[in-house]
Amino acid sequence: MNRVLITGAAGFLGSHLCDRFIKEGFYVIGMDNFITGDLKNLGHLENHPNFEFIEHDVTEFIQIEGELDYILHFASPASPIDYLKIPIQTLKVGSLGTHNLLGLAKAKNARIIIASTSEVYGDPLVHPQSEDYYGNVNTIGPRGVYDEAKRFQESITMAYHRFHGLETRIVRIFNTYGPRMRLNDGRVIPAFMGQALRGEDLTVFGDGSQTRSFCYVDDQVEGIYRLLFSDYAYPVNIGNPHEISIRDFAEEIIKLTNTNQKVIYKTLPVDDPLQRQPDITLAKKLLHWEPKVNREQGMKWTFDYFKTLSEEELFKSEHKDFKQHIKK
Repeated sequence: MNRVLITGAAGFLGSHLCDRFIKEGFYVIGMDNFITGDLKNLGHLENHPNFEFIEHDVTEFIQIEGELDYILHFASPASPIDYLKIPIQTLKVGSLGTHNLLGLAKAKNARIIIASTSEVYGDPLVHPQSEDYYGNVNTIGPRGVYDEAKRFQESITMAYHRFHGLETRIVRIFNTYGPRMRLNDGRVIPAFMGQALRGEDLTVFGDGSQTRSFCYVDDQVEGIYRLLFSDYAYPVNIGNPHEISIRDFAEEIIKLTNTNQKVIYKTLPVDDPLQRQPDITLAKKLLHWEPKVNREQGMKWTFDYFKTLSEEELFKSEHKDFKQHIKK
């Protein structure tokens, strides 16, 4: 049985990856320090014979007993609320954490896939964004802690690939959604759905003309899985190319939730990208992959999940107190 380590395992995407690899017959070792993850995302795996969990911060030295065939590095804050609250930890997990995991992969002779992001493109001057676009990033802006952590992550991964001959893969993830998202993490979909469920007006930043492209989590996981087992070491966009403005998306959410909230407008955050749409030509050619779940169906499944949350979860303004997890 092949053994795989998945960091960020208690997070939204990490927990779905655990499910997929267990389904495919792997022995899965999940790792998380719960700075943004939640153990409830892994509750259904608690007694599974092919799953074990290690609570650990990947910015500290990592030791795994026994053989290891694959590593998926998905540990990182991923929403603006998170990385604006914990900027140093965000930079450390992208740099020190990635360095530790690349070293582990080298020691174990394991193949490693690194979770990068569409944020490496910054506020793009090219649309849609293809892998050969180098991006437009403000290195000293508030979002730079996330953008630059991911750009460095890609650079050190390629250095290990070229210098050590390490088997590496890099996935550039575009906006992904689905069950197990944190309701109040600041991203568009949980923010809108949470406001609708609480009877609040939907908040749109700027004039709402900025665009996003939303990929359902099952499609995202499929793309990641195929990329890991491909022979391609360079970055690959995995996302849904169907673009929509935030203003139009807000109206979709109001219709989906059957609510009568208004849309209110607030100032656009600094360096918030005005356009986000993946060019997935490479993924189609290389991986024979493209998303299958349309937005209408995916949003319904996601809203059905949010409706199951408790009143405490629904009205809690923050998911957790980050400070308790951070060393001085």
